[in-house]
Amino acid sequence: MSMEVKPGDDGAPMMEMNMTPLIDVMLVLITLLIITLPIQTHAVKLDMPSGKPHPGSFMPVIVNLGIDFDGTILWNGAIVDRATLDSYFLDAGLAEPQPEIHLNPNKLAKYDTVAKVLADAQRLGVKKIGFTGLDQYMQ
Repeated sequence: MSMEVKPGDDGAPMMEMNMTPLIDVMLVLITLLIITLPIQTHAVKLDMPSGKPHPGSFMPVIVNLGIDFDGTILWNGAIVDRATLDSYFLDAGLAEPQPEIHLNPNKLAKYDTVAKVLADAQRLGVKKIGFTGLDQYMQ
């Protein structure tokens, strides 16, 4: 600790603690703490297949499912209603292996219709469903 005396101030000494050494010590301690902490590596262990995948002779069945701007649902180009679509989804969900359903909604199709079709597919056990034709949304 040090003490400063300022002249011209009643002659009373002004006593303050010098904070500079305390701050220096704290900075050194923080620096040492940061340096000594181990580096955290978050890794997920995966069992990846080795070698080339076996080319299968099986070609999956592909179903093109379209949803038009007015809510019309097309199963491989044929117009279907929701009840018929549910029966197709039920058959696809029970089939082994399941067919791949390529969903291609029109850019102007209502979200509600697309969401209902996806919910029906999930409810009836369809696992292999994906979106196609996404390039129309990039413009």
